[in-house]
Amino acid sequence: MPKLQIEIDNGSGFCFGVTTAIKKAEEELAAGKTLYCLGDIVHNGMECERLRQLGLVTINHEEMKQLHDVKVLLRAHGEPPETYEMARRNNIEIIDATCPVVLQLQKRIKMQYETSPVASEGEKTTSSPTRMPGGVQIVIFGKRGHAEVLGLVGQTEGNAIVIENYEEVKRLDFSRDIYLYSQTTKSLDEFHRIIGYIHDHIAPTATFKSFDTICRSVANRMPNITQFASLHDLILFVCGRKSSNGKVLFSECLRVNPNSHLIEGPDEIDPSWLDGIQTVGICGATSTPKWLMEQCQQAILKR
Repeated sequence: MPKLQIEIDNGSGFCFGVTTAIKKAEEELAAGKTLYCLGDIVHNGMECERLRQLGLVTINHEEMKQLHDVKVLLRAHGEPPETYEMARRNNIEIIDATCPVVLQLQKRIKMQYETSPVASEGEKTTSSPTRMPGGVQIVIFGKRGHAEVLGLVGQTEGNAIVIENYEEVKRLDFSRDIYLYSQTTKSLDEFHRIIGYIHDHIAPTATFKSFDTICRSVANRMPNITQFASLHDLILFVCGRKSSNGKVLFSECLRVNPNSHLIEGPDEIDPSWLDGIQTVGICGATSTPKWLMEQCQQAILKR
């Protein structure tokens, strides 16, 4: 019987933004300082638990309102302007780990909003505050409620329109100007489909501009993981179930290799999956630590 081969995908693991945020947290904690983090530092429960044991305290926005004279780390996803204002009022020192790619996107959207003709408060329709008669539509292709998207919408005082998928693009007002941006971790292919639809339906009198703001270090993982998934009999995709990026990448694994399973850690590996298998590929999302993929590898070897 041939020996089972297990390969960990070199292209998987933390992206630059997440790596930087975790490094900043570890540096503060190593100095023995109390550090709060606004939201999970990464969408991976096991990595969050590791950092909790080092002393990182995860809080939400309501809890932050009650804090004064402390240090709070802002994770890679970024935050809306109100968070910085709250920190200023409460004398909170911000350790800003916002990903540079996200930070640049926030600045672009803020500048667009501040220079675009928008309706006054009284002109907004009561049914939809994002519908501004005579004003442009700043549209963000992203997941509603996602930390990064909340930060982006915050640059427009809540006036940006969020569309989650290709189907939702149809609800835009094509008689008015559209400025389209994307959450940094969304699918490049779907973004281009949305651009195509708007091009086909925008009124001749309206302006449409799209800004490709998808992070290439994330987007490039799609073709890489497509190839990786095709090389193995079994794919174990290690990922926290809250990761948006993970859902997209795992869907691609499943499309290429139906024998793919999403797991959060080694305890979820079903031994029956290995029956008759010669090669196993272990991969993950931008929020998946390498050490966790290695634990999964060891769990298989020890079976």
